[in-house]
Amino acid sequence: MESDSPQKQMPAPRIFVERTLALIKPDAIHKTDEIEDVILQSGFTILQKRRLQLSPEQCSDFYTEHYGKLHFPHLTAFMSSGPVVALALARHQAIATWKAIMGPVSSIKARETHPDCLRARFGTCDLRNAVHGSESFSAAEREIRFMFPNSVIEPIPMGDAAKDYLSRYVSPTLLTGLTELSKKKSLDPFTWLADWLMNNNPNKPQISDVTVVEEAAV
Repeated sequence: MESDSPQKQMPAPRIFVERTLALIKPDAIHKTDEIEDVILQSGFTILQKRRLQLSPEQCSDFYTEHYGKLHFPHLTAFMSSGPVVALALARHQAIATWKAIMGPVSSIKARETHPDCLRARFGTCDLRNAVHGSESFSAAEREIRFMFPNSVIEPIPMGDAAKDYLSRYVSPTLLTGLTELSKKKSLDPFTWLADWLMNNNPNKPQISDVTVVEEAAV
């Protein structure tokens, strides 16, 4: 006998979008608007934003991997010398993309090799180089939680979990899109398919466009 009760709907799966932390350092705080424009034009979504003043102790905790190095005291003194802007950013390959936009660590070298990068444009030396970015996924997770303690960071599926996710939620939509593309016979198939996928994504990324700005200590 069939039940008349409605079937439970499975919750829509989350789309995993890589995140990274960006810091606008004290020497470039007056260029925040210009830097944010570059960020948005590069396809990032700003998930969270916070302007704050770090204490030397907080800077020491944030840059713990540099502890014991010669430049460590200068780094913590500089980073606590004025306000910074922390930004949690998201997009495909967010970490690598943000590192490329920042450019080489040394602003002097950056002006020689990557004159359009942020550190070439707004930095002055190795220390005062305008911006910071996470080095890896694990660093991004730690740094975002440091600056935004209430953040929830979803793990990226790996191995069999990633294959299962693709076969369940990505491949069916892609197959439908390719079928539609074959019917349309578009002169620009790549753009047509990209637009179709954007408009027919059944599981849109759960990313908020709301930017929260607050003046506070960590």
